[in-house]
Amino acid sequence: MNNYGKRAENASLETIGLKNLGNCFWNLTPSELAEDTIINGQGVLSDTGALAIKTGEFTGRSPQDRFIVCDSTTEEAVWWGDINKKFEAEKFHALYNRMKAYLNGRDVYVRDAYACADDDYRLNIRVVTEKPWSNMFAYNMFLRPTDEEVANFKPDWHIVNAPDFMAEAEIDGTRQHNFAIINFTEKMIIIGGTGYTGEIKKGIFSVLNFVLPHERDVLSMHCSANVGADGDTAVFFGLSGTGKTTLSSDENRRLIGDDEHGWSENGVFNFEGGCYAKTIDLSAEKEPQIYEAIKFGAILENIGFEDENSSTPDYTDSTITQNTRVSYPIHHIDNIMVPSKGGMPKNIFFLTADAFGVLPPISKLTPGQAMYHFISGYTAKVAGTEAGVTEPQTVFSACFGAPFLPLHPTKYAEMLGKKMAENDVNVWLINTGWSGGEYGVGERISLKFTRAMITSALEGKLDNVAYTNHEIFGLAMPNECENVPTDILNPKNTWADKAGYDEKANHLAGEFNKNFEQFADNASDEILAAAPVAKVTA
Repeated sequence: MNNYGKRAENASLETIGLKNLGNCFWNLTPSELAEDTIINGQGVLSDTGALAIKTGEFTGRSPQDRFIVCDSTTEEAVWWGDINKKFEAEKFHALYNRMKAYLNGRDVYVRDAYACADDDYRLNIRVVTEKPWSNMFAYNMFLRPTDEEVANFKPDWHIVNAPDFMAEAEIDGTRQHNFAIINFTEKMIIIGGTGYTGEIKKGIFSVLNFVLPHERDVLSMHCSANVGADGDTAVFFGLSGTGKTTLSSDENRRLIGDDEHGWSENGVFNFEGGCYAKTIDLSAEKEPQIYEAIKFGAILENIGFEDENSSTPDYTDSTITQNTRVSYPIHHIDNIMVPSKGGMPKNIFFLTADAFGVLPPISKLTPGQAMYHFISGYTAKVAGTEAGVTEPQTVFSACFGAPFLPLHPTKYAEMLGKKMAENDVNVWLINTGWSGGEYGVGERISLKFTRAMITSALEGKLDNVAYTNHEIFGLAMPNECENVPTDILNPKNTWADKAGYDEKANHLAGEFNKNFEQFADNASDEILAAAPVAKVTA
């Protein structure tokens, strides 16, 4: 077993039982990892300089194949169920032994990195990967230690990633051949049978979603965040397709991060050192920051090219997947916070793309409503986004990140409520979806108007305007907003069919209440009182 590259003098993979490996390449540069990827026939360079790879069978996460080891550390603390599936400790060790045997004689790539830009909460991570491009992804997405820090590096957690190792469900206790398993006692994540790089990123996010709230009294958040010229911090929550990355990218504000953050007594800090953005239908006009960040050092996943002889990406090509992606280190963006930290938030935005055309484009939430909508984590799918989706469908993901929450959602919601009260934070619900009718009838709310509403909220211009409460959802809707047509601020006004609006609003209220039944027993009276109340119609 030969070691190459920069590492601590006593650094060894034998501490996690990896012996008799081939060559171990430690902390290679992006250039070296890209070169190995190309030499191995696993990727090509696009004409932007970005490395283009294919992740194989899996082009997205596989939630049904993500497990947590159930032991004395997790048995009483984890929110077990469809999201957090139990895995036996003995099965974990047996499966890991088979992974170790698989890696015998094979070359591996080792990356020393860390999560959390606030040094008080830093988590050192050692990532061992079978593929050079998986290691390059870890370089992009985690925070990068200095050479001096590498020379003295001691890992808190390990990730072992082997996409070509297949589990055998009957032997290993998995559902099928792919798996991602978190062991909080061993402080290890093992990933096999899938090349999708997001499993690496979200594995550590799940770890932080357990450790920080449960042990450190820090609220972990699936959100983006930025800072204004006056130092005011804003946080943006939202599921895929709601505009989280787009709306947090603002030429007048510096980006803290686009996806994962903690909120401690020191303020808001980024967990990551990079961005992992969708590229489907990407254009310089719609997403200039992302578009310009796709250069050497970035990794394009599962994209197509303009033709078989071209190296020009075709971002409209969904032949492989709709979930085409790019990862890049955050310094590929100019307008960023260095380090990736901000003060206490002054404004929080919950983003939803309501395809039913019911929710107002902007509304101000009470603390109870904020916790209710945080736990609900609502958006909607529209026709054509997934096979079989022919009309708008509700999507609820607790705390806007249910697949990554080891604890019960009310734990995170109560922490949010406490921090809101302590810091006098404004919370806004922003509908980036439809107005004037549901999808297929109405129109998508103009991005220009959405940006104007957010700007008005950030600048305090909505503090002293009159508000009207929504009849069913009880949300406070401003009666006016600078640079926004007044008639769109109350969604019912935009519908020609008022009775049709009431019917659709009642329907959506029922969906909210039905979804919330699973959380009701753990929710406070203040949260329960924030639920929508269907309107009785003749």
